[in-house]
Amino acid sequence: MFDIFSQGGPLFMGILTLILLSLMAVFAVSIIKKRDEKQLLQSIQWLKSLGTLGLVVGVLGQLIGLFSAFSVIETSQGISPTMLVSGLKVSMITTLYGLIIYITYILFSMILKRVK
Repeated sequence: MFDIFSQGGPLFMGILTLILLSLMAVFAVSIIKKRDEKQLLQSIQWLKSLGTLGLVVGVLGQLIGLFSAFSVIETSQGISPTMLVSGLKVSMITTLYGLIIYITYILFSMILKRVK
């Protein structure tokens, strides 16, 4: 797991991890504290914002990774298909992590909607 984390790049993977931890914290506080309907809706809105932010940061990380990879390919003379595919695979790590965060948001919001 740490290998995949480091391949995704410490900057974007670190940001995404902070977003995931924030998402979990908002969910935990919402479950632990007894809240009225208005506060519960605010928590769901926070979860939505954090989930969407995780997805967008993941896609941004992939696009920056692809841009860097294509810049290297452009300047090099010969690129093998294996190198190209491995670069594309690594660029998708942040997007996958962002999607996991978004799916976590959806699950958490479904649980909170059942609680109210």
